[in-house]
Amino acid sequence: MSEPNDTTMALNVRLKPSESSAHPRATNYTNVGVAQGMAYLDFGFIEPALLAAVAKTAKDGQAAPKGLDGHLVTRVAMDLGSLARLHQQIQQVLVGLRDAQKAKGAK
Repeated sequence: MSEPNDTTMALNVRLKPSESSAHPRATNYTNVGVAQGMAYLDFGFIEPALLAAVAKTAKDGQAAPKGLDGHLVTRVAMDLGSLARLHQQIQQVLVGLRDAQKAKGAK
């Protein structure tokens, strides 16, 4: 019996949009939860004016609300291996953005 192979391989993948995914959705809130070996990524939208009002309240030293209502844009469920690969991809993007910002500032 052979051992599992943990090698990462790059492939060109083209995702064709379905009717529900053809248009991008705006999100400004995310939450990740894990249950029973699956990661659940919630993407939501909270009205920017509401966020600004909460920030102003906190800045003024007043008590912040106990909760906010927003809209669930979508929920994505994935296994933990896919979550780890997503983490790697996000790290690569952030490092690339940081390096581009440094290069721009050095000019």
